[in-house]
Amino acid sequence: MHPKALLEATADLVGLVLKFDHPADQVVSRFFRDHREFGPRERTTLAETVYTVLRKKLLFDHLSPSGSGSKERRMAILGFHGPRDFLKSALNDTEKRWLDNCDAVKPEDLLERHRHNLPEWLVAPLKAQLGDGFWPLVESLQQPAPLDLRVNALTDKRAEVKAELAKAAIKSVATPFSPWGLRIDGKPALTKLDAFVRGAVEVQDEGSQLLALLLDAKRGEMVVDFCAGAGGKTLAIGATMRNTGRLYAFDTSAHRLDALKPRLARSKLSNVHPAAIAHERDDRIKRLAGKIDRVLVDAPCSGLGTLRRNPDLKWRQSPKSVEELTVKQAAILQSAARLLKSGGRLVYATCSVLPEENEAIAEAFSAANPDFVPQDAAELLQGLKVEGFEALCAGGADGRRYLRLWPHRHATDGFFAAVWNRN
Repeated sequence: MHPKALLEATADLVGLVLKFDHPADQVVSRFFRDHREFGPRERTTLAETVYTVLRKKLLFDHLSPSGSGSKERRMAILGFHGPRDFLKSALNDTEKRWLDNCDAVKPEDLLERHRHNLPEWLVAPLKAQLGDGFWPLVESLQQPAPLDLRVNALTDKRAEVKAELAKAAIKSVATPFSPWGLRIDGKPALTKLDAFVRGAVEVQDEGSQLLALLLDAKRGEMVVDFCAGAGGKTLAIGATMRNTGRLYAFDTSAHRLDALKPRLARSKLSNVHPAAIAHERDDRIKRLAGKIDRVLVDAPCSGLGTLRRNPDLKWRQSPKSVEELTVKQAAILQSAARLLKSGGRLVYATCSVLPEENEAIAEAFSAANPDFVPQDAAELLQGLKVEGFEALCAGGADGRRYLRLWPHRHATDGFFAAVWNRN
């Protein structure tokens, strides 16, 4: 495609995404469906440019007013994913000089907000938690997330799948913490691989895999994935149960559960029972009260632990939306807890990095429910033979109470998990 035409299309897509009417990935997918003329290279340029603009929006907002043309075009030029000579062949002389001046700006000469590219309401809680680790986190959030796979432990072994991928010229390494994970080099077309088609692998961040591992569901148990969504953790849990017992996948969105169906068919699992519920107090929940061995509550959250993948979330969330989410999180956790039988395990998790969605919810629940005894996440992970388990945990008197994952420390998305056993 001619550079000028590609830049124009990129500017159009940037303009659509910056309206923030819908999640960026949905806007990009719809744009590609409406413009079938783009090949794989053009699609990569379009998508990666958009995500660069979202990651560095404050910086580009600062630099763009000195340029010419529409704002969408200026932002697309600043974030353009591709060789500089290709981009410059689409620019006029004025734009080339402006871009050279922008490229010459040194990071140390920028204001702090133009370096971290985060909304101010998010900066304070991150600095309070991380101290000197704030800037390493910022640097990690400016990079795309790696592609992690989970090997289906029911049907395949990690070493054998790794060798199979290598034969297909796909390099991978074993994830350092999850016993099921493989980290892929690049973004290959996985859906065409036999390993994917037959259900040997699923795309799943290593941190998400660790949540399923922490639940530690056993053969023959009754288990509930309370906010199952598209079922990534459901499938991992079903495999740990060795396709025995009964695993309920509940969600308030039938649409999200529909996405589980083809994945479930590939997985070879027959113990999973997806069910849409109206709300956390649905009659299905009441009927199962006190009968379940293990419950995972991966609660609806701000998603701010996934900013490497979804950088638009930092501009689409707000303190008010987070406050509304915390009310929902507390209510869901309390309702889900009723399912547990005596001796059962409850895991509350989010992909957020905010204490009010994480530690605050867990501590309030513990205070209100003395029959639920907090468990030491580090001790549980040690029992599961997770290497480097102590580096994955934080909180409590000895810093071992909760699973607490960070992109810059663990190369996972940001995750939190708290665990209780019911007396």
